Amino acid sequence: MTTDVRVSFGDSLRSASDCLLIGVFDGEEDMNELLQACNRSLNNGLEVIIKAGELSGNISNFTLLHTFGGVTPDRLLFCGLGDKELISRSLLRDIFSSALRRARGACSGSVSIAANSFVGPQITENDVVECAAESSQTGLYRYERFKSVPSTKNIKLLDLVVSGSATEKTMNDAMSRGISVGNSVNIARDLANAPPNFMTPTELSNAASGVARETGAHIEIIEREEMAKLGMGALIGVSQGSTEPPKFIVLRYEGDQNNPDNSIALLGKGITFDSGGLDLKSASGMRTMKGDMAGGAAVIGAMKAISDIRPTLNVVGIVPAAENMPGGGAQRPGDVVSTMDGTTLEIDNTDAEGRLVLADAVCYARSLGITKIVDVATLTGAVRAALGQQCIGAFGNDSSFTEKVIAAGSEVGERIWELPTYDEYANQYDSDIADIKNTGGAAAGAIIGAMIIGRFAGDASWVHLDIAATSLTNVTKGDLVKGATGSGVRTLISLCELLSS
Repeated sequence: MTTDVRVSFGDSLRSASDCLLIGVFDGEEDMNELLQACNRSLNNGLEVIIKAGELSGNISNFTLLHTFGGVTPDRLLFCGLGDKELISRSLLRDIFSSALRRARGACSGSVSIAANSFVGPQITENDVVECAAESSQTGLYRYERFKSVPSTKNIKLLDLVVSGSATEKTMNDAMSRGISVGNSVNIARDLANAPPNFMTPTELSNAASGVARETGAHIEIIEREEMAKLGMGALIGVSQGSTEPPKFIVLRYEGDQNNPDNSIALLGKGITFDSGGLDLKSASGMRTMKGDMAGGAAVIGAMKAISDIRPTLNVVGIVPAAENMPGGGAQRPGDVVSTMDGTTLEIDNTDAEGRLVLADAVCYARSLGITKIVDVATLTGAVRAALGQQCIGAFGNDSSFTEKVIAAGSEVGERIWELPTYDEYANQYDSDIADIKNTGGAAAGAIIGAMIIGRFAGDASWVHLDIAATSLTNVTKGDLVKGATGSGVRTLISLCELLSS
């Protein structure tokens, strides 16, 4: 169930909601004007709670109070914001998400937010509205497609109460943007959370077609026969062991039609299930492999928001989709395939399939004349060994462009850390019988995987984002909800806005 969001003006203590969220900065518990107003309305009861230390501005401290008619909302939920100087958009999203889930758990069907109480030195009321609207989608997210009895506790309405100094258009624009970004993240989550028997390459292409219909974006689905004509031997090879046909998904948003050079390609790995092929994964290693298309899901989700926000930029979203299965026709270790640009590639390990499908995707993007390419993929377990689950691994061939991608991620709270792509690594994937092979041994696994993809970028500016460690979470915390995270969506949106400015 979705939550309706609206902006209103006036006194938040008079908002007709089940629960009102109020922000409290550390050290300002007795100086906050809104808290003083609450205290007067509650016959100084709030002062007692503050003195007892039960209500504080400590980060992520939440205090829920019943008002018993002292103010219009039935409950007040005070949200600790920590140091006022350190409040950020990503921290706001975490706090709003946690607070909204608490309110939902308290059977609050309607929630209001005193937007002005969350404003800090680096955070405007506009930011608060946008972050709250976004969190109403991502923080309250639940994947219940296959639940016979869906959850009954839901927030049906979120009322963002703003000060009289704000303009209605500005606030509504911020709200709309937040909802759009949040929905796009959830699109990616839905796709990656779907069971693999319901999220085949065909179904992934259908989902992309749905986004195209909703936004007016152009879509092309390239089938196996056309892939063969184009020379996409790497993608076709990965799909050979499956009864499910591969799909090559191309979404186009044209934000600068008269300037074709002002273009970027966003590529997403779309392996809807990865068994490892004949180099079969362990049973435990396959448990999360329905999410091996999280990069493709991120691209499809991002294209939705990009079409809504309409940056002055041409964006091509490309998702090579296939299953990697150990069927009778599966490619074998030792096979040689050809990519779209004619490069011959020895299959050293069938479980190193993401770089294969992305090689053809990069070639296709280059065939369109695009000179800026970003690919997103759950590529390697090695990136988790290197960076843990704290950030996305980045690899590139153009330091200036890589810096822009990292900056775009930082702007929206997605941490990205660059790893090297030194020329000296390249000899690890030399082949005795073909131009290259698809693995390079145990050392520098994440780097080698990235560099094999980057080999096909030529003189285009290219960045690879390895989201293998960030695409899935086992806990619900802050903005994250257990399951697929939608990692990379916000960065791609932010990057397109940065490049269009």
